[in-house]
Amino acid sequence: MKQPLLKFCGNHSLNDLALSIQSKAHFIGIVFAKESRRSVIVSEAEVWFRKIGLRAYQKLVAVFVNSPAAVIQDAAMRLPIDVIQCHGNETVDEIVDLKLQVKKPIWKAIHQDQHTVFKMRKYEGVVDGFIIDTKTVQWGGSGISFDWKHIPLYMEEAKRQGVHCFIAGGIGPDNIDHLLAYEPDGIDIASGIETELKKDPVKIRQIERKAGVIYETT
Repeated sequence: MKQPLLKFCGNHSLNDLALSIQSKAHFIGIVFAKESRRSVIVSEAEVWFRKIGLRAYQKLVAVFVNSPAAVIQDAAMRLPIDVIQCHGNETVDEIVDLKLQVKKPIWKAIHQDQHTVFKMRKYEGVVDGFIIDTKTVQWGGSGISFDWKHIPLYMEEAKRQGVHCFIAGGIGPDNIDHLLAYEPDGIDIASGIETELKKDPVKIRQIERKAGVIYETT
């Protein structure tokens, strides 16, 4: 079985962040968007990172929803951000401009529908990765999955573009085995490793074990 990259997202407290950093996740996500119930402000995250740091193999992904480039650039200057994830309706031109300003890899979230591959192609050569998420009224972290039978098409398109493609939406210990059968490049989880909106170490260990993640955490 292909070993997927793991992204544990939606960390909105110091305890959440500590649990995710102690995990074997390759990417740690924090949401800086008021539209999300897991939203964090930059000054709060600054305090956390004065108390705790990422492991050597981990990267910090900062999630924004239709934020001005100046806001994202300010966050990138104040936090150890490795990747910018644009999770809104950002256009190709907006992302090109953002990339020039922040000079960091950018991932684009695509809300899954019958036009997903077409939308991925619009960003070819512009973004450095994709997050395919369920289309819902809220921006991410919905706990709702889409029909995974389409995943091979998204993986094929990402491979053609030479970038990674993560699958998000409604993934947890109870259904990750089914998802793994489609061999996604990466898995993006927020609500699936939570209990009452807080990161749950038991669910984190279950996800790691089922995904077969073998990164050392020392």
